[in-house]
Amino acid sequence: MVNLHRIFSEIIRRDIRLAWAQGGTGTMALSFFLMAVTLFPFGVGPEPQILARIGAGIIWVVALLAALISLDRIFQADYEDGSLDHLMLSPLPLWAVVLAKVIAHWAATIVPLVLASPFLGFLLNLNTEATGILTLSLLIGSPAFSLIGAIGAGLTVALRRGGVLLSLLVLPLYIPTLIFGVGAVDAMSGFQNPAPHLALLAATSLFALLIAPFATAAALKIALE
Repeated sequence: MVNLHRIFSEIIRRDIRLAWAQGGTGTMALSFFLMAVTLFPFGVGPEPQILARIGAGIIWVVALLAALISLDRIFQADYEDGSLDHLMLSPLPLWAVVLAKVIAHWAATIVPLVLASPFLGFLLNLNTEATGILTLSLLIGSPAFSLIGAIGAGLTVALRRGGVLLSLLVLPLYIPTLIFGVGAVDAMSGFQNPAPHLALLAATSLFALLIAPFATAAALKIALE
């Protein structure tokens, strides 16, 4: 009997390992995130009040862009070397293959950004409470980046230079997550309750979890026909 759980786990481990190989998406996304955020104080000035006011928005927007530039590699490398065809023919349902690859993308590419966000929050003069909510909001909302992005990656996997089209497809769908994430930090900074914003973030990620694996599987079948 085929061990489906083992196949699922192996896909996750393999993709995480490849993401942190030389020139992998994990390294690229984290480097972009750190450099882009640290450049903002030079561009807008070192005034603590200004940095504190826009800090959460800066970190959320740059995290979104860092996730965006890594999306095309979710399926592209497997498509180019033929591994994607083998994965589609494996005993594991295609939606489960997609879910494994999305989990790997989130763990290897997005989680390091979340872990780096407290340091960058202090760099942008966010107080301790706002930095904590920033980190929590990224942790709750960021799965939607990988889940929604996988749908666009599936649709464009067979296209040459599909990165621009992928960005156009996915970016508008990221806006609610961005609004709720920044709103949670702003609420904490304004001595208000951030819980409603965090609840909306969780709902966004859960809704994406319910539809994205199946939508992406369908998109892959369409793209590869």
